[in-house]
Amino acid sequence: MASNFVENGDNLLYTATAAISADDVVVVGQQIGIAMVDIANTETGTVAMEGVFTVPKVSAAVIAQGEAVLWDSSAGAFDDNLAVAAAGDVSNACTAWEAAGNGVTTIKIKLNTGKGTVA
Repeated sequence: MASNFVENGDNLLYTATAAISADDVVVVGQQIGIAMVDIANTETGTVAMEGVFTVPKVSAAVIAQGEAVLWDSSAGAFDDNLAVAAAGDVSNACTAWEAAGNGVTTIKIKLNTGKGTVA
């Protein structure tokens, strides 16, 4: 067995800079995570960095299955790849696991299928 193995990398111990609730989307550098537990400000908790999760979606967005999605930080929801990124948004990190049309407010996404870009 490799002596330099550290861990599988599906979860990350994350130290919060503001209170985070379980299920919240967490931006970690250029990647997106999902808080697995409540994490108080300055405390450390587990954030999933892999997997498929149901997350908030911009209601008006029309997203195709397999489409790269954008985390809209001001809306607190994922948007389609035609959205223009604003400060704090993360694009190209995650992929739509299902299609979701106008009026739908949640979507299943796969975390970190690409290297994200932070606006």
